[in-house]
Amino acid sequence: MLVAILGGFAAAVFFATATLLSSRSSRLISPSSVLGWVMITGLIVLLPFLAVSGPPDLDRGDVGWLLIAGGGNVAGLLLAYSALRIGKVGVVAPIVSTEGAIAAALSILAGESLPVAVGLLLPVIALGVALAATGGEDTESPGSPTVGARGQLLFAAAAAACFGASLFATAHASADLPIAWVLLPARLIGVVGVAAPLALRGRLQLTRHATPLVVAGGLCEVLGFASFALGSRDGVAVAAVLASQFAGLAAVAAYLLFRERLTYVQIAGVVVIAVSVASLTAVRT
Repeated sequence: MLVAILGGFAAAVFFATATLLSSRSSRLISPSSVLGWVMITGLIVLLPFLAVSGPPDLDRGDVGWLLIAGGGNVAGLLLAYSALRIGKVGVVAPIVSTEGAIAAALSILAGESLPVAVGLLLPVIALGVALAATGGEDTESPGSPTVGARGQLLFAAAAAACFGASLFATAHASADLPIAWVLLPARLIGVVGVAAPLALRGRLQLTRHATPLVVAGGLCEVLGFASFALGSRDGVAVAAVLASQFAGLAAVAAYLLFRERLTYVQIAGVVVIAVSVASLTAVRT
């Protein structure tokens, strides 16, 4: 279970960083362009690892899990980028972070058994995530308050559902396949289905200021899913819920970097997360 804890926490750090980067890049260029460049970057990073590992033996079940993992990842990212374009990190991140709870619930429904202590701590961590990233006032986008507030909620909630299914499928696929091949479908779908059509229509945007943000975001997405895939081999539910810590980390970082207001409820959530994670680590080691 220690591998699940470390993998989940590492994924949270990378996902939080990717969230912060995309919250800036999606306001410089369109969300679809951000997604396209993130996927191009990720595919380039994966190519050497794909060459080294060689083609895997795939059965129909593997292909199904890979398609769900890849499609859910791409759809979730596009929805999350759209939400971050019009909303605050501290509002969008908590909703998206329920992906971990969704994936954990799916794994438990699928039959994964957990020790009682771990089972009790997981919902506490999930509660801490929700509290830590609960948005304060002023959550509406300027110029179109109602549309902005409703839009970011709808986009973020849909992203959480897509990510939850993607994480669950990623965990299943990574049990039998090399990590690089598990990460390939999303990047391939993103490049072929998003980046290429945008480029052919002359709508794949990129600016000097957005370039380092989308490149770093692509790297963090790959590293985050790789960390989760490794951790999920030791426990899907634990890795998924810990990965959702990215919401609390992103909320704190957004306060420090972007001066987004952090409420007392959010501070309490961060404390709950820290104590729960320390307790979970102690229980499992």
